Amino acid sequence: MTAPQTRSELAAARRLVIKVGSSCLTDTAGHLAPDRLGALVNGLAGRLAAGREVVLVSSGAQAAGMGPLGLPTWPRTLAEAQAAASVGQGLLMAEYTRAFGSHGRTVGQVLLTSRDIVRRSTYGNAERALVTLLERGVVPVINENDAVATDEIRFGDNDRLAAFVAHLVRADGLVLLTDVDGLRTAPPTRPGSVRIAEVVDSEDLEGISVSARGSAVGTGGMATKVHAAGLATSSGIPVLLTSVNRLAEALDPSIGEEEAAQHGTFFHVTGERLTGKRMWLGYAAAPRGRLLVDPGAAEAVTSGKRSLLPVGVVGVEGEFTPGDVVEVVDPTGMIVARGITGYSSADLAKVKGLSLAAIQDRLGPRQALEAIHRDELTPHARSRRPKPHDGSR
Repeated sequence: MTAPQTRSELAAARRLVIKVGSSCLTDTAGHLAPDRLGALVNGLAGRLAAGREVVLVSSGAQAAGMGPLGLPTWPRTLAEAQAAASVGQGLLMAEYTRAFGSHGRTVGQVLLTSRDIVRRSTYGNAERALVTLLERGVVPVINENDAVATDEIRFGDNDRLAAFVAHLVRADGLVLLTDVDGLRTAPPTRPGSVRIAEVVDSEDLEGISVSARGSAVGTGGMATKVHAAGLATSSGIPVLLTSVNRLAEALDPSIGEEEAAQHGTFFHVTGERLTGKRMWLGYAAAPRGRLLVDPGAAEAVTSGKRSLLPVGVVGVEGEFTPGDVVEVVDPTGMIVARGITGYSSADLAKVKGLSLAAIQDRLGPRQALEAIHRDELTPHARSRRPKPHDGSR
């Protein structure tokens, strides 16, 4: 499958993941605004009527719960956030059920934590559930399971979650909706700030300042969106970052590229589309340790796409067992790959720097294994992340 190369191709794509933030769904007091949510759904109804598929990653549960709980400001503790999410998620889904129902569409709620992604078995379960919903004509509405999530199992922001979901459902593209008109060279309130129409590679992000914190009713900002765009594009999924108020124009496949370029920022694909396993290995799985390798080994696993052999390992960090995911780190300290190790940390520390023949002589044929077999290894994207600043989401 060839990824969309232009805005028009993305707009016409069969399956899109669309992420909307809390600031797009709430009023000035931070409460859920049904009219804003309804306008979003109305903007998506045309795509659905044309036979295209939408997966909606929606924030807003905590904001929806603030009013009923009498919280004057954004929750300050994890317990308050969980309580607000517990109350608000039902209200949020009720509004989506009503809004999509007016267009004859059924919605299905899917709540995830990072634990559902970092474990290979639950990653597959989430993938199958979402694809089945789409095959049945249901619109999945996805959110982080904030009512039970702890700091240890949180995604942290729904932009990152949306990038993973785009891979789970093998989406043609990812659309990140916000309350500004796209990625800008500086905060919109700063004089001289201009919108960036497209990002071809990481060099286009040099010198760009983005927000480390979003609005008062959100957990992300422009920094999280740029990072999510990097996750998606480095593994084959293009991204459009645009204002929720310009959703209809941004996703209209009938307008020309010149007019389409007036809306949002288009992030071009920078890497090959990954299989589900390689996506899980490269970005989702929680590493248990690190293998420090020499320059030749780093080149072999990145450019050569070869197995990592013990002879190329110069150091072992952490405690792990065979079958655990580990990071591969080059002499500069850069993570160049992730993979499933064939050794425990204790055994690999004993055989690092040795050839397979030497390991066989010392430990026997069964112990002469690759440190990471090439089928269990994926190179890591070397994305550059812009410097954060305080600004508008």
